Amino acid sequence: MLETSARLLRLLSLLQSRGDWTGAELAERLGIGLRTVRRDIDRLRDLGYPVDATPGVAGGYRLAVGASLPPLLLDDEEAVAVAIGLRTAATGGVAGLEESSVRALAKLEHLLPSRLRHRVTAFRATTVPLVGPGPAAEAVDPDLLTAVAAACRDRRRLRLRYPGRDGVTVRNVEPHRLVHTPRRWYLLAWDVDRADWRTFRLDRIEGPPGPPGSRFTPRTPPHDDVAGYVSQAISSAPYRYRARILFHAPIEAVARRSSPAAGRLEAVDADTCVLHTGSDSLDNLALYVAVKGFDFQVLDPPELVPVLRALSDRLRAAAEAGNHG
Repeated sequence: MLETSARLLRLLSLLQSRGDWTGAELAERLGIGLRTVRRDIDRLRDLGYPVDATPGVAGGYRLAVGASLPPLLLDDEEAVAVAIGLRTAATGGVAGLEESSVRALAKLEHLLPSRLRHRVTAFRATTVPLVGPGPAAEAVDPDLLTAVAAACRDRRRLRLRYPGRDGVTVRNVEPHRLVHTPRRWYLLAWDVDRADWRTFRLDRIEGPPGPPGSRFTPRTPPHDDVAGYVSQAISSAPYRYRARILFHAPIEAVARRSSPAAGRLEAVDADTCVLHTGSDSLDNLALYVAVKGFDFQVLDPPELVPVLRALSDRLRAAAEAGNHG
C-alpha cells in the first residue's frame, strides 16, 4: 500500500510539472506498465484530481482545471520560492494581490516543516522594502497576467486591444515570453498582421484579452537573449534619438551602473561594451552617459557630440568658479 501511495504522489508530481504526458512517458518515468498507469489515473480522479485523457496514438494525459483546487506537491526549493514570492508580491506590480498573498502565505507557512520555515523567517527578518520617491510600479490586472502567461505556455494566439498612434487597435499575436522590470510587465509576441516581433506593455492592454485562439508552432525568437531584446525595444524604439555608446570598461562594470529598462548592453571584448539606449532629449542622453564614470565614445547619433562638448564646458566653468571662490 505504501508503494502504491508513493507512486501516486510521484505520478501527481509529474502531471503538475508540465501540461501533457503520454501514457508511455509516464510508464517509463514510474517504472510501471501502461495498465498500471491507467489504474493510477483512475485513483487520482477518485481523490478529486481532474485528469483529462486523450485517446489515440498521439493521446495522453493532462491535469485539467477542476471545480476546486486539489493539494499541490512542492519540493523544498519550490515551497521556499513560493513563500518568498508571496512575501514580495506587494511590490511586484500586480494589482490587488496584497490581501490574497497574505492569506495564501498564512496557509503555506502553517504547513511548512521547521527546516523550511526557518529559511523563510530568515528572509522576512533580514529584509526591508525600500520605497523610493520615484514613480510607482504600473499595476497589472492579475487576471490579465495569468491569461497571457497561460497563452505563452499553451502556445495559443491572443487578440489584444492595444493603444497606438492611430488609437486603439486589435492586435492578433502569438505570445512568446513575459518579461518584467521593477516597474512594468512586457509581452514579447509575434504580431500576425504586421508579420514582425512586437513588445507590448501589459498595463496598456485594454480590457481582458479575447478567448485563447488556435494553437501555433513557436517561431525562432528574434534574439537568443529575450530580456536583452526587450530591453532594447523599450529603451530606444519609442524615442526620437537612438544612441550607441562605446564604453571602455567591462560589461559587468557598466551593468552595475545601468538599468535594463534604460538600455541594452552588448559586450565587444573583455574590456569594452556598447550601450544601446534612447531618449527624446539629447541633454538627457549626454548626462546619462557622462555620469556613469567610464571613458566612452559616441557611435550614434553624431548630434550628441556637440551636446556633450557643451556640457563639458559648463562643468569645467562651474569647477573653476568653485576653485576661485
